[in-house]
Amino acid sequence: MAPEFLIELDHFDINKIIFDTKVIEANNPHRFEMRQLDGILLFKPEENLIVGYKDILTDEFWVRGHIPGRPIMPGVIMVEAAAQLASFYYKMTDGKNDTRFLGFGGVNDVKFRNTVLPSDKLIILGKCQKMSSRRIIFDSQGVVNGKLAFEATITGMAV
Repeated sequence: MAPEFLIELDHFDINKIIFDTKVIEANNPHRFEMRQLDGILLFKPEENLIVGYKDILTDEFWVRGHIPGRPIMPGVIMVEAAAQLASFYYKMTDGKNDTRFLGFGGVNDVKFRNTVLPSDKLIILGKCQKMSSRRIIFDSQGVVNGKLAFEATITGMAV
């Protein structure tokens, strides 16, 4: 049995972007094919919650070679998207005045439950467990078409 969602899907509007790529890029250093966030749909730091998304395009850099004829989004890129959401959360809260970025410190309890395909919208749910000036521990889940695609606990370190 799949776990409950970190945030119920009816608690935000999938079509209402509150922070776009300009704001994301002002806070995260990722660019071009390595930027894995297209927008933020919910930001509630008082509840330690954030929701972002990535539109999976048919011309993503991995589509041609990751299972030719049946492309599926690589799990490590899904986890990278969650790490970028954690980084954005950090920079918008405790890391607001920090010139460092949040680098990958670790990933735990990863499970992949469904495939993510070109033309899907990957919704990334995040909940901050713990944060300090050096580190964040962040629960994340990816959802596609109302179904859980992955879950992971991300540790980020200020670099």
